[in-house]
Amino acid sequence: MKAPIDFYFDFSSPYGYFAAEKIDAIAAKHARNVNWRPTMLGAVFKVTGGKPLPEWPLKGEYSKHDMARSARFHDVPFKLPAPFPVGTVAACRAFYAIPRDRQPAFARALYRAYFVENVNIGEADNVLRIAASLGLKPDLSDSALKERTKSEVEGSIARGVFGSPYFIVDDEPFWGIDRFDQLDRWLRGPF
Repeated sequence: MKAPIDFYFDFSSPYGYFAAEKIDAIAAKHARNVNWRPTMLGAVFKVTGGKPLPEWPLKGEYSKHDMARSARFHDVPFKLPAPFPVGTVAACRAFYAIPRDRQPAFARALYRAYFVENVNIGEADNVLRIAASLGLKPDLSDSALKERTKSEVEGSIARGVFGSPYFIVDDEPFWGIDRFDQLDRWLRGPF
């Protein structure tokens, strides 16, 4: 059996959203599974010294244009939400609280709520409403869940994850939706 693709993403990342809409198809094309692994860029930025794209001079304005263009290129519905970005602690905890086989659909529902319907997924009540719409009832106050989320985020940083989306396949890292062609080529055979 071929190793799965580890797919790291932040729920507040538009590029992570675009990848979430595409990753299962590319994995299926190459007979791979996907390990969906949300992380939190806020924690990553504490290590890297980074900050959200909108906060960078010049790059922030460009990124808004690029997000819209990238959505059109990938044929994914998109509307830059307000506020943007948001904290994703509740979204990550809810994700890790639900059964693994339900996680991809839940992740896509969160992304679409935020980047299509402008629902603030930084608010726990909204995350819980989205979960309930799928018949899920995560307990965000569970201390073991809080610890698991912390461990998953720390684990992503330990693996070198510094952005969203970030893919690791056969120990080879790929960062960004713009690396999908390289990821596809690698899955046919390393180069």
